[in-house]
Amino acid sequence: MNERYRVYSTYLKEKYGEKVYKLPISIPDTCPNRDGTLGYKGCVFCGSIGAGYENLPASVSVARQIAANIAHIQPKYKAKKFIAYFQNFTNTYLSPAAFRTFLQAACTDSIVGLAVATRPDCIHPAYLDILAEIQQQYGVDICLEFGLQTANYKTLERINRGHTVAEYIDALLMVRPYGFRVCTHVILDLPWDTEADTIETAKIISALPNQEVKLHALYIVKGTPMATWYKEGRIRLWPCEEYVRRAVSFLEYTRPDIVFQRLVGRVPKEAAETANWGMGWWKVRDMIDEALVQRHTWQGKLCTYLHGKAVRKWVATEEESSKKDGEPD
Repeated sequence: MNERYRVYSTYLKEKYGEKVYKLPISIPDTCPNRDGTLGYKGCVFCGSIGAGYENLPASVSVARQIAANIAHIQPKYKAKKFIAYFQNFTNTYLSPAAFRTFLQAACTDSIVGLAVATRPDCIHPAYLDILAEIQQQYGVDICLEFGLQTANYKTLERINRGHTVAEYIDALLMVRPYGFRVCTHVILDLPWDTEADTIETAKIISALPNQEVKLHALYIVKGTPMATWYKEGRIRLWPCEEYVRRAVSFLEYTRPDIVFQRLVGRVPKEAAETANWGMGWWKVRDMIDEALVQRHTWQGKLCTYLHGKAVRKWVATEEESSKKDGEPD
């Protein structure tokens, strides 16, 4: 397949030599803007169960969740290696001791990696040290998944994220010395964001030690503040064509080595007022693939802004001059 962006499944197969699947894991956690630390209502787009639509309840032990998920996936996909994905809510928003216990419970024989979803303001060296210990003890790879959503600080305030871009930058700089992979989640079509915000988000992510991205189209979850705004006509959603255009722009400005876990998200129909314009997520993905071909473009095509763009001509001139000076007569 001629892939015009780095596809997650391809990356995993190259790294592990075979198919690898992520297993969603729930633990009894919450978020700081749900329990009163920052607020009580959470992000305006987030439902009462968070993002764990396919997860087993947090009351089920981690070991049992892994076993049940493997039993479901293995016969269908013939997979032998898995990544335990601590997905729902903020998985570092609990005591370090509890955090260590849940991670250790996930390190079974077939688990080759741990993915931990969290917030930029919920990362601390104490948790990173635990991850480093787990990695050394069990030989698993570590990926931290951060919800950024947008680089527009005004939009972050509107959606009640409870943090700004500064916390995201701080978190990634904290993670860098540990060598863990980082995945950033982005909602490309928030109602207040322009295409310039889309491009700036791609550029900020690319300028930082980030290795993976998840893109989402905004879906309206029932029972959320955003669902109320949508019903009252206070917000309007961008059409699918605009999402596709923004996805292409995001890809063009993204560093070429970054892996895309997905180009569009998904949510059960019964949980949403509207999602992905009534289409299957794969149809939106295919539209993005087609747009890349039609526009003769690809990931990283416009990623020319890093590492001193404005002075490259002087460096190139001196390097060329040095080469000529060194040539024999």
